[in-house]
Amino acid sequence: MDKSPKASHWNDSKESWGKYPKTEAVVCSLKSRSQKISDAIPLGQEELSYLAYGQGRSYGDSCLNDHNLLILTEKLNHFIELNPETGVIKVEAGLTLKEVLDHVVPRGWFLPVVPGTQFVTIGGAIANDIHGKNHHVAGTFGCHIKSLELVRSDGTQRICSPHQNEDWFRATIGGLGLTGIITWAEIQLKKIACPWISRETLRFHHLDQFFEYTLDSDSKFEYTVGWLDCLSQGAQLGRGVFFRGNHLLLKEASEIKSKKEKIKTFPFNAPEFLLNRFSMKAFNSLYYHTHPSKKAELVHYRPFFFPLDGINHWNRLYGKRGFFQYQCVVPFEGTQSPIYRMIETFAKSGLGSFLTVIKTFGKVSSPGILSFPRPGVTLTLDVPNEGKKTLRVLESLDEMVMDAGGRVYPAKDARMSKESFKKYFPERVEFEKFKDPHFSSSFWRRVT
Repeated sequence: MDKSPKASHWNDSKESWGKYPKTEAVVCSLKSRSQKISDAIPLGQEELSYLAYGQGRSYGDSCLNDHNLLILTEKLNHFIELNPETGVIKVEAGLTLKEVLDHVVPRGWFLPVVPGTQFVTIGGAIANDIHGKNHHVAGTFGCHIKSLELVRSDGTQRICSPHQNEDWFRATIGGLGLTGIITWAEIQLKKIACPWISRETLRFHHLDQFFEYTLDSDSKFEYTVGWLDCLSQGAQLGRGVFFRGNHLLLKEASEIKSKKEKIKTFPFNAPEFLLNRFSMKAFNSLYYHTHPSKKAELVHYRPFFFPLDGINHWNRLYGKRGFFQYQCVVPFEGTQSPIYRMIETFAKSGLGSFLTVIKTFGKVSSPGILSFPRPGVTLTLDVPNEGKKTLRVLESLDEMVMDAGGRVYPAKDARMSKESFKKYFPERVEFEKFKDPHFSSSFWRRVT
């Protein structure tokens, strides 16, 4: 049972990347991986529940602990060891994926799975069992964890791996930070020849064509993903742009000069009048038409994997009210897939999305009890927060997902109901055996 907060004041306001909900918390920091959690807790705040906080790049409230305690892991940012022969790296959990990539790419290695941003921590990547464009061949991030250290609120430390404390390993991967604090992890890296990706871009005119490209590409390309114009309907339902790529295998390519990245910053929260169906329709149409029918090129890994990282604070585009990112997975059933009805429903809803992503998940099993991916089609929508109207539409999508036997991604959620969570994750009963009694989150209290 979660503890009732007794603090008389809160020393920091915290929000996730979706800027919703707004929360307050007592914030402290773990100074090293040898420090006890109890020593990091401010005096008088022991009765609050705890949660580790990395970079706050989750979209919903799984990284928040409103009116309770957040333990920052930013000082757990040291490299421990890299085996140059096997590519096994041991790092502290507060390092970001960017910091790891900056260290290992010049040495001929790459992270086995990356999401759409490099500004998440290793601990967060494990706790949310992140996935990427290569799920159909590599599975989730957790599939490549050799071992990790889990520190519990009672001071106990467990080395967890697929062969040691296996049950704790399965609970911690995808466990939303609720089993304790991950202090370090060993990861099996992927060998590469250079930082370049051989990318192909193909425009598709209907959702049917996306599935044709996927079936053709998944056996030939390690990375595949599609962007959708979520407002198109009728004969153009689900039109979009398909991206596929492989690591370039030529060592000579390391000599290619890449342009220096020009990082831009979105300077302020956009006014709400900019976020309307007409502006989104114009953006979607422009994005669709500016991409060629087919184009092959070499690109650096950063714009290929992390295009939005080129704009600091891009979440300000959605204004002060923030936005919901909705990601679900439903069974892959060809033209009978419920994804068709979901896209059509959203297109007619009066809402819009600047960034709508579609991909198929493969059959590689995720190791975590609460891991999100399963074989099927995953759809991601970025939806401006328009209050009750937005919530009603997302709840209607929930019903379709449940009817199809799918699920919604907790790491990106800020509004699913208790009933939905129970149906999406019947595994929660098994997971609760491993939850640390002192750890909680705004998400967990909302759905349990």
